[in-house]
Amino acid sequence: METPLIHIDMDAFFAAVEELDFPHLRGKPIMVGGAHNRGVVSTANYEARKYGVRSAMSGSEARRRCPQGVFVEPRFSRYVEISRQVMDIFRAFTPLVEPMSLDEAYLDLRPNTLELEDPWECATLLKNEIFSRTGLTASAGLAPNKFLAKMASEQNKPNGLTQILPHDVERFLSPLLVRKIPGVGPSTEAKLREKGMITIEDIRNYPKG
Repeated sequence: METPLIHIDMDAFFAAVEELDFPHLRGKPIMVGGAHNRGVVSTANYEARKYGVRSAMSGSEARRRCPQGVFVEPRFSRYVEISRQVMDIFRAFTPLVEPMSLDEAYLDLRPNTLELEDPWECATLLKNEIFSRTGLTASAGLAPNKFLAKMASEQNKPNGLTQILPHDVERFLSPLLVRKIPGVGPSTEAKLREKGMITIEDIRNYPKG
């Protein structure tokens, strides 16, 4: 199995649960948290993201960017309930599950219970099972290691599935913007840009010493 590791990330998880439980919210820009000016947005659905609203943004900034958005108070007990269902699905496929938060986890597919050799097939079945059991979508990345698997899962959100084969690693990474690297925030991105490093290939080619 060339890409045994999978990173699965639920799509806009908190907001998706709210839309699941309250269908009248579907199609509207939803921000979970941040209703008060000093609060911050926990999750924004994809409709809200079109207006530039992001997680950890202040409520006042989110309201400025998306005045027609709907603010929803978080219901963490409900998110935990759904998260447990999702994690149970993961563990039904493989005993090697490493949860990273309520809505994401790494899985090693080599000892999968279905004895499948094709990781793509296994990931597809996992995604389908999540949707069948919860009504929610997830995005997944398949790769030789955790770092690449996480980057792959971000590529085709929502409801995406991306595979990075060992011989495609350099071709996949080179054109990506530096902010796609896990852990690179706005401040680090700005510092790299000042030095002319816009893409991962630029970092690779930056003079050493």
